[in-house]
Amino acid sequence: METRIRTVLASGVAIPAHPLALSPEGRFDERRQRALTRYYATAGAGGLAVGVHTTQFAIRRADVGLFEPVLSLAREEMDRADATREVPLVRIGGVCGDTRQACAEAELLSSLGYHAGLLSLAALSTADDDALVAHCEAVAARIPVVGFYLQPSVGGRRLPYSFWRRFAEIPGVVAIKIAPFNRYQTLDVVRAVMDAGRDDITLYTGNDDNIVADLVTAFPGPGGQTRRIAGGLLGHWAVWTSGAVRLLAECQAAAAAPAVPASLLATGVEVTDANAAFFDAANGFAGCIAGIHEVLRRQGLLATTRCLDAHEVLSPGQADEIDRVYRAYPHLADDEFVAAHLDDWLR
Repeated sequence: METRIRTVLASGVAIPAHPLALSPEGRFDERRQRALTRYYATAGAGGLAVGVHTTQFAIRRADVGLFEPVLSLAREEMDRADATREVPLVRIGGVCGDTRQACAEAELLSSLGYHAGLLSLAALSTADDDALVAHCEAVAARIPVVGFYLQPSVGGRRLPYSFWRRFAEIPGVVAIKIAPFNRYQTLDVVRAVMDAGRDDITLYTGNDDNIVADLVTAFPGPGGQTRRIAGGLLGHWAVWTSGAVRLLAECQAAAAAPAVPASLLATGVEVTDANAAFFDAANGFAGCIAGIHEVLRRQGLLATTRCLDAHEVLSPGQADEIDRVYRAYPHLADDEFVAAHLDDWLR
């Protein structure tokens, strides 16, 4: 990874996980896909994660055939955005599957100019640490790797401290997205990176249920050392993104101050409550992608909540929950920002 991009990544930026835009008939909606990328760039995101869980892993299926088209379209729009930005967008692409598939995806990402691969290990559900590490090393030989602790309820697997300790020794690892939605497992990752002495691995929160707390906490380690989570790579930040960018800046300022304001911690609770509605926590996250789509649909960025899997829909009562958090936390929403730019993004 070139020094300039690694510096941006290490500084801690907001990286939304990019959704997939479909028409009401289920076809790829290129116009709205481009509009989403333009939204995130205009909102101040520091990077984008494409081809990840929020984009729907099913884009890789042979009968769908959208993995390369979605990556290429996002690259075009990021090129367009970078032409007018002083700081380039960090380009992260999803990598999953067995070692053969993961290496092929890593090579595709590299050929398309992506800076790193977000490596899901869900496909290796029964592999031991030796097999997992060998898999990660093979991918890291092809593209810089962002580790990914994906929560089991949406397809991830339990990854113990012993794995993360060895993973942190792989030279090609540049960052880790910590997203188990579990404090004990979050600490496993942070402790493993500290124990490995890898100050050059940047930590990103993917814990959509605990965003603010992750960003303002100094995690203690041996010998009085501490580590911080620098930024966020989040499905939650695929919506209300301009507010998320401001929130990240506020958290970073608070983390550098002598004390974290109680008001910011209260905002963290509001964000978690909103996430519960968007991600459908009440129903085991069954409607998490459809919930993101619903917010974007209400703003006019998407035409439908439709997903590639016909069974991925809003859960009963989920729309009412989204109504509730809209009423409760209007200051978190960015509907006015979207409305001001929507026609331009959809051009």
